[in-house]
Amino acid sequence: MKKLQILGPGCPKCHKLAENAEAAAKALGIEYQLEKVAEIDKIMAFGVMMTPALVVDGVVKCVGKVPDAEAIKSMLR
Repeated sequence: MKKLQILGPGCPKCHKLAENAEAAAKALGIEYQLEKVAEIDKIMAFGVMMTPALVVDGVVKCVGKVPDAEAIKSMLR
């Protein structure tokens, strides 16, 4: 099971990144757990200074942008 984390305060871009990540995981047919991380100290613990950010299994995959579901698919493989 993949652990997907969306780092950000809950802004519209954060919500869109969460939607795109879920769509990508569903399209690939993988099991996943989605977690939204809004606490600044937890976000900074990943070394992230811009949001939104996508973390897959503890590895930061993108920062400060909202890739579409197709781009996220390659990050999940």
